[in-house]
Amino acid sequence: MGEHRFQINLRGIIDLLSNHLYSSPNVYVRELLQNATDAIRARALFEGETAPAGEVEVRVGRDDRGRATIVVTDNGIGLTEEETHRFLATIGESSKRDKTLSQSERDDFIGQFGIGLLSCFVVSDEIAVLTRSARGGPAVTFRGRADGEYDVSTRDSEGVPIGTTVHLVCKASMDEWAEPDMVRSLLLHFGRLLPFRISLTTERGSEHVNAERPPWERTHASAADARAAYLAFGERVLKASFVDAIPLRSDVGDIQGVAYVLPYSPSPTALPAHRVYLKQMLLSEKAENLLPRWAFFVVCVLNTNDLRPTASRESFYEDDNLTGARSALGDALRRYLLELREEDPQRLQLLVQLHFRAIKALAAHDAEFMSLFIDELPFETSMGTLSFREIRAEQSTIRYAPSVDAFRQIAQVAAAQGMGVINGGYSYDIDLLERVPDVFKDLTVERVEATDLVATLAHAEREEELAARELLAVANETLAPYECRADLRAFAPAELPVLYTRSADATFARQVEHARASQETASKKSGDAGSIWGGVLDQIATTVDESHARLFFNYSNPLVRRLTQTTDRETLALSISMLYVQALLLGHHPLRAEELSLLNVGMMDLISRGLRAPERQLH
Repeated sequence: MGEHRFQINLRGIIDLLSNHLYSSPNVYVRELLQNATDAIRARALFEGETAPAGEVEVRVGRDDRGRATIVVTDNGIGLTEEETHRFLATIGESSKRDKTLSQSERDDFIGQFGIGLLSCFVVSDEIAVLTRSARGGPAVTFRGRADGEYDVSTRDSEGVPIGTTVHLVCKASMDEWAEPDMVRSLLLHFGRLLPFRISLTTERGSEHVNAERPPWERTHASAADARAAYLAFGERVLKASFVDAIPLRSDVGDIQGVAYVLPYSPSPTALPAHRVYLKQMLLSEKAENLLPRWAFFVVCVLNTNDLRPTASRESFYEDDNLTGARSALGDALRRYLLELREEDPQRLQLLVQLHFRAIKALAAHDAEFMSLFIDELPFETSMGTLSFREIRAEQSTIRYAPSVDAFRQIAQVAAAQGMGVINGGYSYDIDLLERVPDVFKDLTVERVEATDLVATLAHAEREEELAARELLAVANETLAPYECRADLRAFAPAELPVLYTRSADATFARQVEHARASQETASKKSGDAGSIWGGVLDQIATTVDESHARLFFNYSNPLVRRLTQTTDRETLALSISMLYVQALLLGHHPLRAEELSLLNVGMMDLISRGLRAPERQLH
């Protein structure tokens, strides 16, 4: 058995780059800028203080055959003849891995994988390179083709400046990526923060593309001027307007930048769109794990010099550096909110209106922050949306429903009774409410279920109970198949004819029954006789007591009083069935199959009865 070398199909590699690794042909600009940046930094390491200021010149135009051309020149360290063979013609080999460099020096480079120049084959069938090394030796010409062939030759270095020039002739199908406006846009997109001059030369002349420095590198006359500069920068870079700008800095990760407060409330689960630069070169527009999860109310523009990106370049490796940086950036956002509370209450109120969910998320994990901000936070209640300050001004016992559905069941009745109940079904609300007594010693907090509300409802008078005796008898008979019993109360609002309540056990039993029905349907479709899961559900169902489900008829309601006078049991049973289903729907309870059938049959019966009634004469 002998050893063999892998054979590389360059056309296959190019297809991989074009159609899979790179999402757009525009990456050729990123890779050329990245190589130029690393070359400039390598020359600075080699020559020290005598190294010239870095510069990249990009020229776009047409050759004598009318083909679009792109020429990129840098005054970086350049390549020797041996390095040209080793680095330009060997896939995966990178000068940034030079063992003569220290780890900190290698870390100063952006590119690490040795495939950057291949991205140029996405837009061009040929890559021509002229380079001269700062280490000495002749100038070197390299010409590589997409078929995998390349030529290298040397020439007298006289007249050839130290650095590298890459010359591309675009494929006809890629002309748009060499248009002057497109190239300018891409140079600014990827290299806006680069600390050396990037110039673009076209038939219209030459311009300094990245002349504007980011606001955190500039001196501002006042805090107001700084804020205006940060906001203007964000509008240009992110193409959007923002409520406020928060300068950010972290020594861990060597991070500087700005967080912009969004003018709308995003979903907490929405992916962030932070624009992150690595050593001033654009890394990602979708960095996901740089800020705490509660900081979804901001979008950031940041540069880091000391965090390690993942291979996908969309986030950073989870290590101690990232953990420390995330904590520091979160502290900066927290300080901003605290300063607003002291210095600009009006702007804080605007921010609370827009981003109370994010502030609640932070307060739920920070006791000191909660004590300072709980009064400002809004909560949905049976009396409308109120700040916690307004809620505690009206009641010393803070009541909350544990879920959105539980709140919907009781909100209308609680409001009519003058009882304030908070909807605790939203993220972080219960966490905050249950810690309220730690902040306000005179307040108590109670969890309220629909069954608890029944105790506040007034019992009907004796004569009213007698009048409703037949109604309740028919109701109990009609509702027995649905594990529900009828009762009579008199309560507000009078417009509500019935109120359905059930205990936690009954709620769980309904969920089990719904799961059993779904399992049976799935088994019938698949032809299975049953499953272990179905058996477990059957066993659970036999242990749950559903006797606590109740349908309360409201004697204050005119329709209920009319039903107490109805002698037609069939009509009475039909009306009770429809009121029962209505109560389930109003309470957002999932309907079981037999209840759906009840709704359908009841609707058809009501329509039929209406059609059988004597026609009214139109006058």
